[in-house]
Amino acid sequence: MLTVSQVLDQLRTDDSFMRNVTEWHVEPPKPAVYADFPDSVPALLRESLNKRGVHKLYCHQAEVFSAVQRGENVTVVTPTASGKTLCYNLPILARTIAEPEARALYLFPTKALSQDQMLELHGVIEDLKLEINTFTFDGDTPAEIRRKVRKAGHIVVTNPDMLHTGILPHHTKWIKLFENLKFVVIDEIHTYRGVFGSHLANVIRRLDRICRFYGSTPQFICCSATIRNPKELAENVTGRPMTLVDKNGAPSGEKHFVFYNPPVINSQLGIRKSSLKEAGRIAQRFITNKVQTIVFAPYRLMVELLLIYLKRDCQGARVEGYRGGYLPNERRAIERGLKSGEITAVVATNALELGIDIGTLDVSIITGYPGTVASTRQQAGRAGRKGGVSVSIMVASSSAINQYVVNNPDYFFGSPSEMGIVDPNNFVILTSHLKCAAFELPFQKNEKFGVETTEEILEYLQTKGILRLSGDRWHWSSEIYPATEVSLRSASPENFVILNTSDNNRVIGEVDYFAAPMLIHPEAIYIHLGNQFQVMELDWQGKKAYVKEDKVDYYTDAETKADLRVLEIIQVEGALSWGEVSITNVTVLFKKIKFDTHENVGSGKLALPEIEMHTTSFWYEFEPEVGEQLGFGHENLGASLRGLANVLGIVTPLWLMCDPRDIRSISQVKSSFTEKPTIYIYESAPGGVGYAQKLFRIAPEIFAAAGRLIKECPCESGCPSCVGPEIEVGADGKKNVQKMLERALAGMAAKAV
Repeated sequence: MLTVSQVLDQLRTDDSFMRNVTEWHVEPPKPAVYADFPDSVPALLRESLNKRGVHKLYCHQAEVFSAVQRGENVTVVTPTASGKTLCYNLPILARTIAEPEARALYLFPTKALSQDQMLELHGVIEDLKLEINTFTFDGDTPAEIRRKVRKAGHIVVTNPDMLHTGILPHHTKWIKLFENLKFVVIDEIHTYRGVFGSHLANVIRRLDRICRFYGSTPQFICCSATIRNPKELAENVTGRPMTLVDKNGAPSGEKHFVFYNPPVINSQLGIRKSSLKEAGRIAQRFITNKVQTIVFAPYRLMVELLLIYLKRDCQGARVEGYRGGYLPNERRAIERGLKSGEITAVVATNALELGIDIGTLDVSIITGYPGTVASTRQQAGRAGRKGGVSVSIMVASSSAINQYVVNNPDYFFGSPSEMGIVDPNNFVILTSHLKCAAFELPFQKNEKFGVETTEEILEYLQTKGILRLSGDRWHWSSEIYPATEVSLRSASPENFVILNTSDNNRVIGEVDYFAAPMLIHPEAIYIHLGNQFQVMELDWQGKKAYVKEDKVDYYTDAETKADLRVLEIIQVEGALSWGEVSITNVTVLFKKIKFDTHENVGSGKLALPEIEMHTTSFWYEFEPEVGEQLGFGHENLGASLRGLANVLGIVTPLWLMCDPRDIRSISQVKSSFTEKPTIYIYESAPGGVGYAQKLFRIAPEIFAAAGRLIKECPCESGCPSCVGPEIEVGADGKKNVQKMLERALAGMAAKAV
């Protein structure tokens, strides 16, 4: 069996591997920067930490402790495995020792992370031999334990979903917690962006109302991965000024980071070998040598496919899957198996990206760019967490966003470009939480919930029979329990449930309203826990999809057409605008894609209802004669605009730190609104969550990045990795799009002068 260093040596001398490597980055070992324990740390706590091998603090841990002692709200930004946990545990335990009635609330984005952090905290508390009760409170907590948590929990470890549905609506059962709440910890705050972050900001507003009611004003301690605006994001989510701590004092071992771009198999279309298969092939070299490996895949479907391939090809090694949808006991068993070494490899979605303790892994293989630098670094950080030589290999796909990153390593290894964006005042999201807040406590006349128009929204809810005004207070009057109607992961209040007809209509999953036509249309193949289900019926009115167990050698991929109409301009600056739009989507067909070859083996037409959505959009308009002015004529304008929309759609998610599916780009040769050639980039979430406004502000950066992508792409006339294939954009499409970008950038520069 070879060690990880020996496998790396093999790869370095393997021409078939190295010819596809665009970057082999080595981060040298880094020594620790220590600081002494502050004098205000209780001796008992210091002794407990000494027993656990902590004799000094890292400098960032000491800095956070001092800031918290001064009464400040803190955001700490350091890499994976840098001791962020002690940043909040230390001041909270110190306060609890001094004030036994003090309470703290820990929020983690996933239940698995909540469970893991609680175990670590328990170890420290056991050494203290004090009665500091620490409990996890989530959907898996038994009823008898829940009563104990509410009455006696000093530190309650939970997740935003449980705070939203299980704690805030029942605050009268949590009086001890809310009367004495001193701290709220929000870990992995960079994950709370877009829709999820906008929801959490409103959950925090509700928490604030309840704390004020019970007379408490907690401090916030937030932890984040490296992004461009961690302080701003934390302030937007919590509604509080933040002190930023971002000097990392933790040591690290030698880390290899490899960018691997699979070989081209169709140069005309820019199609490369499957990233899925290449990732599996590379992972196999480590797994067969019993080197503990984690393989990340972006979607549930890809996890299941990779799991099938690796179990087949890595006989003698135990390989397991890990993703959302697995039962809690299944996930816990996999976590234990990784820590004990019984499991050699795990194939996971980003469910294992966060800091769940799965022991020391040596290798992380990342199938496709995860969409953000922060996510990529966290997935890479799962290897080498305890020092020593480790390696992360990112295997790029043929998609344009992957090609941009793999061919522009400076974007990844340079200063952070990504921004975490939230919009707590998204009308759909805000109104949903306003209902929840009114259920929890009546609203006073003139009380503000985030926006000046709070009372207008309350009056609107009264007309719907949801609230009633009695004296100077708005009271909840509906029979509906509002929190259960609101999913924090979706701007849409409606979800579809998936029922397995092969098992007495057992519920096996759910899909949000706007994704349903894409994922659970009639004849779609839905994959759950490695099992395939075919959708037999989609009950649109009842919000149900009926599926049956099936075994086929393909999966399905649906296509949607969109029509855009501008409702209101919010801001204009020359040719740049952003505002509110109405989008009408209709899913028109689906393709059957073969598992191994990924070839199209069939298709079908779909007749599904149109979905209308109000959201926000950025747009850029050209002069009507731009085709003639740039020398390619009006007849090529449509193809050139399509190419420009394609390339802007590629680079925009990189700067906005969003999933590529969170935004859509379309072109119109003559927009019905501007009556000019126009590019629209709109948000996929109802009401928008701030991406369009941010895009309006940083448009020159986005357009310049699009120009670099086109210039660096090796294709001659266009391909899916830049402006789109030649068949879509024409023989001169690449040159024409470059000309349009230069014209747009010149116009923006002139406007800025």
